[in-house]
Amino acid sequence: MPTSPSPLAQLPIRPLTSADLLSCADLSENRGWPREEHKWGLLLTAGTGYGIDDPDDPGLAAGCVVTSYGPGLAAIGMVLVAERYARQGVGRRLMQHVLAEAGDTPLTLYATANGQPLYEQLGFTETSRAAMVRGRFTFTAPAPDVPVRPATAEDLPAVLRLDHEVFGLDRTALIARLPAFADHLRVAEEDGEITGFAAAWSNMDTHVIGPLIARDPGTAKALIASLAAATDRPLRTDIDVRHGSLLSWVKENGIDTITTTSVMIRSLPDLPGDWRRRFAPLTVAAG
Repeated sequence: MPTSPSPLAQLPIRPLTSADLLSCADLSENRGWPREEHKWGLLLTAGTGYGIDDPDDPGLAAGCVVTSYGPGLAAIGMVLVAERYARQGVGRRLMQHVLAEAGDTPLTLYATANGQPLYEQLGFTETSRAAMVRGRFTFTAPAPDVPVRPATAEDLPAVLRLDHEVFGLDRTALIARLPAFADHLRVAEEDGEITGFAAAWSNMDTHVIGPLIARDPGTAKALIASLAAATDRPLRTDIDVRHGSLLSWVKENGIDTITTTSVMIRSLPDLPGDWRRRFAPLTVAAG
């Protein structure tokens, strides 16, 4: 006689590795998300994955990834529970495990409307909102005349310094992977100083723009326009809704909002760094 499956509350949570990439992509597909194998590969390499194996079938019942930026902050992403185990406390259990593992480290995440009530119960508060935008860039509204060029290997130290200054924490483990991860990497430069940078990376049938760090909205627009000129795919990115002028400009150029998410944080009043120069994150995975 077959053994009864373990109760969900007793199923072990284990680390995920790059060997779990296809199972993670299958889990995304199960919940109606794109498979996003390229993004999963980056996150499983640069971060720490946690998963619950499906007790009845091959694959995962639930999973997520935590990207650490040292003791000052960690980001939770790709929080997914297979449809057959939804609304049975699996997501809560996985999150409670992540909180226990994080200890005193503040945590941040992007939450959908469905996930936000759970995160609020777990001590997260909303600090801002982000608009996910997507579409084919039309070049209808011109970008400011800010010098933008492809990044070179010699630019990496300056890019890392600028990112640390704007993000507020050291993201070397992620940013240093951009030249290999992204299809296009651009820097804005004025008077010999790098004033912004942005990457476009392949994700299914789109190019996702992120990170996008810039001195001002005009520089951000110039970086987006340069990346748009380098691809024939639709563009997608996530922009803090406080950047109203940038959102209006991308909409004029055919990039419309498809959804909004809540940017949430736990154990800090707000995210570190300077949000005025932080226009789009490296990766976003709302749960």
